[in-house]
Amino acid sequence: MQRQYSPADIFIEHADRVLRTLSGQAKTTGRDNPADAAPDTELSEEEAKLSARLMRVNHAGEVAAQALYQGQALTARNKAVEDKLSQAAEEENDHLAWCRQRVHELGEQTSYLDPLWYAGSLAIGATAGLAGDKWSLGFLAETEKQVAEHIEHHLDSLPDNDQKTRAILQQMHTDETQHATTAIEHGGVALPEPIKQGMRLVSRLMTKSSFWL
Repeated sequence: MQRQYSPADIFIEHADRVLRTLSGQAKTTGRDNPADAAPDTELSEEEAKLSARLMRVNHAGEVAAQALYQGQALTARNKAVEDKLSQAAEEENDHLAWCRQRVHELGEQTSYLDPLWYAGSLAIGATAGLAGDKWSLGFLAETEKQVAEHIEHHLDSLPDNDQKTRAILQQMHTDETQHATTAIEHGGVALPEPIKQGMRLVSRLMTKSSFWL
């Protein structure tokens, strides 16, 4: 018999996810960090700082992704859709952990603005979920598509000899592309162009802020 969760149970579960995400203790799938198999090459001070700042941006993006997934799961109307969002969120937690570890290895801190990105993204995700599951999944697909494009840009910007950071971003790109495909396969619809452009605007704001802060 499946357990029925009370509103208090659900609140505690989601509060736990918030704290874990922002404290760096998010539950992962246990996959190996791709960087572990990459060669440890020497970086100059400038190269290390650039890589760290790029990975800080990616970490902030993963914080926002967790909030989006959580907001959408809270308002999803179909249990299968909720389960799919939860599964994708757990895989994204791998990215969160990998990015955080790499930022620290490179001598930097994650973004001070992470709580702000989480709060805003949670509200956006919940709103997308309220619009209906097909729109929620479409929003997920478009988010992942834009994240994949963003990662491609970072791969081009990385120092050529930073193989550890590159390995992480390449695996993230593979996962994000798969999540977008899965969302479409489960009924996601294409978003109107103005919404896509609005998403890009918010993404640019987060990217520029997190690079420095």
